[in-house]
Amino acid sequence: MGGGATGIGHATAEHLARAGHQVVITGRRADALEAAVLRLKASTGASVHGLVNDVADPGAAQAAVDEVEARFGALDVLVLNAGGPPPGRILDVGDEQWQAAFDLLLLGPLRLARLALPRMATAGFGRVVFVTSTAVRQPQPDLAASVVLRSAVTAAAKLLSREYADMGVTVNCVAPGATATERRRQILTNRAEAAGRDYAEFEALDAGSIPAGRAGQPGEVGAVVAFLASEAASYVNGTVLAVDGGRTETI
Repeated sequence: MGGGATGIGHATAEHLARAGHQVVITGRRADALEAAVLRLKASTGASVHGLVNDVADPGAAQAAVDEVEARFGALDVLVLNAGGPPPGRILDVGDEQWQAAFDLLLLGPLRLARLALPRMATAGFGRVVFVTSTAVRQPQPDLAASVVLRSAVTAAAKLLSREYADMGVTVNCVAPGATATERRRQILTNRAEAAGRDYAEFEALDAGSIPAGRAGQPGEVGAVVAFLASEAASYVNGTVLAVDGGRTETI
């Protein structure tokens, strides 16, 4: 479970723990992971472990999978969740920023999937869930790196979904819309400052553009990920489930 210390990742880990999974959350900061593990254990009573790991590091995938399997046994659910890159319009994103975002959002998760999927197929069961964004379907100009690379992730997930579908393995995407996380606050703060407007006013405008009239909660996204990770979702494969209160306008 990537990015499990905060936000959507943390909420997803909680749902998976409550569903009976032995959960391993990963992240780059040991202190944040340790605190998150304690919270999850207290709230669920489940077995939860933390693993310091940077998905963008070329050697991180093999090390993570090896450690998880050595300590906890076969990996049967892989949730690929990474924080978004810094905001920026398409021509304002520099080469180094593109490369960093590529490693974080696309190449790093693909390394993990490359290792996990064949092993899941051999075991006869596996669930891979990529956490992306509704910006893939309804692009937001100031989130160019996220839009471009999460679109690539969505295409990759579709291809992967066909590889081992007849062996009990599914690959899907969950695409959150506006969700009450620190990431959303940072994005809206940047937009408000660029427009010379007050944050509260901008937040209200953003919420008003959502048919549900509010931002989602991380747990609402986590519940959808947990469903896709379950036996009940055995015939859901190669799809994108939007969790956005109805804001995405495409059919």
